[in-house]
Amino acid sequence: MTNPLAFIIEDDPQLSTIFTIAIEDDFEVQAIIDGDDALARLEKQTPRLILLDLNLPNVSGSTILSYIRSQERLKNIPVILCTADERQADLIQSKADFVLLKPVSPIQLRQMASRLK
Repeated sequence: MTNPLAFIIEDDPQLSTIFTIAIEDDFEVQAIIDGDDALARLEKQTPRLILLDLNLPNVSGSTILSYIRSQERLKNIPVILCTADERQADLIQSKADFVLLKPVSPIQLRQMASRLK
């Protein structure tokens, strides 16, 4: 049995790697570093979980989150916002399922993601 798909949409390569290691036991992970690439993949694939940074190149995380919530096929996917910008997170947290402020604990992320599997 294969693991469900998770998108990690994070432009910091070190954080992307840490997030991947934290959830790779429970998910097949695709790391995405660019907002344009994230939208292109979301048009073609339906992940079971999305970890989303708000500050991304080309297309912001808040725009991606709005897109996810506007699409019938995607709107119920759990989205975990991982951001260092507490004020920005407060503005859009009602659209996300969870908000984790950076630095994110890999153990906390693993536990949260495994419950959403």
